Amino acid sequence: MNKRVVQLVFWMVLGLLPLSGLHAKEAPADKKGLPLKELRIFAEVFGRVQQDYVEPVTDRELLDHAIRGMLEGLDPHSAYLDETHFKELQEGTSGEFGGLGIEVGVEDGFIKVIAPIDDTPAQKAGIKAGDLIIRLNERPVKDIGLSEAIKIMRGKPGTSIKLTVQREGEHKPLVFEIVRAVIKQASVKARMLAPGFGYVRLAQFQAPTAEDMLAAIRKLEKQNKGPLKGLVLDLRNNPGGVLQGAVAVSDAFLEDGLVVYTQGRAESSALKFHARPGDVLNGAPLVVLVNEGSASASEIVAGALQDHKRAVIMGRTTFGKGSVQTIIPISSKIAIKLTTARYYTPNGRSIQAEGIQPDIELSKVKLKEIKKSLLQVKEADLADHLANPKAGEGGKKSDKNAKGKKKKKLLEEDYELNEALNLLKGITIFSKR
Repeated sequence: MNKRVVQLVFWMVLGLLPLSGLHAKEAPADKKGLPLKELRIFAEVFGRVQQDYVEPVTDRELLDHAIRGMLEGLDPHSAYLDETHFKELQEGTSGEFGGLGIEVGVEDGFIKVIAPIDDTPAQKAGIKAGDLIIRLNERPVKDIGLSEAIKIMRGKPGTSIKLTVQREGEHKPLVFEIVRAVIKQASVKARMLAPGFGYVRLAQFQAPTAEDMLAAIRKLEKQNKGPLKGLVLDLRNNPGGVLQGAVAVSDAFLEDGLVVYTQGRAESSALKFHARPGDVLNGAPLVVLVNEGSASASEIVAGALQDHKRAVIMGRTTFGKGSVQTIIPISSKIAIKLTTARYYTPNGRSIQAEGIQPDIELSKVKLKEIKKSLLQVKEADLADHLANPKAGEGGKKSDKNAKGKKKKKLLEEDYELNEALNLLKGITIFSKR
């Protein structure tokens, strides 16, 4: 399209030139440029809204809505970031932001919870991965758009919002009243599960996540007074985050090889990330826990460690977000978040809409302890039974009972984590042989 046509269309959009002033003979559409017919329709709609809408609307508001619609119509992850949203995004990647503490997407016009973030109002209230938000306060969310929904959910800390959600397996919608807060989130948590076996939880991938994880592992080794026999890396309900964080976390457990690569239309979107020498665990067994709330950067880590056979992936199929979003600043205050590429695991698998299939699948279950029956009798229960000459009294017995209680607690509170620990112990036993 030549400069004159571009100028005429621009004038039409601003209402400075009537549509009758532009004729096909005067300015034929350029097949490789902007479609003239669609631009005419856009200008016509723009003029009609400006003229006939029930309330006055400024040109700036209409163009802002047009930009939002253009981006949100592409896919669930592309979006227009105005001054407020751009600032919140920058705060989110650094580890502090305001809101409810949930990562959301769009499904069938409704807002779908990808994952609640650890220790946030949403998680504490009981919001779960997979929940469909159907109302915000009393407003139905059907087709209101992701940006608008996020805008409604955000607000002044201390104020409350009512979320009505539809949850699989529930016969009627659930209602949660959640108080907004400033989310100060530590992306890494760690503790010892048993002598020699550590646990690291990554709640989200931020810029310092890999460095914080390495520091946590060193702390566990110090507590263990030596190298770990095995580690559980928990990525359940981790909605993702910074790509470089995922690459650095994967690199920490790999000696070499490809971690992830991206491909898109633009030449600049073709990137490859490789691991550098050095395994923080020195080859000790690694189990990665994932579920339907593990998305994006979490899937990069799980996919890389699975393809390199460095870890056993355990849990349920992940969310399946295999696209890369690039933040493109338009000015110092606004930007667009645009899907620019798909990412692939080292073996060339695209995760988009497929997810990572675990090596060992775990059902979503709860375990309940079966109390000892009065009919169950052991040798030790018999009167005048022979004592075991090597069995100690006092301290050792109480230690054993304490360990049993701790094991029961882990089994009842987190069945999946307990299974991961059992697998690590089994691998360690056979590796010694």
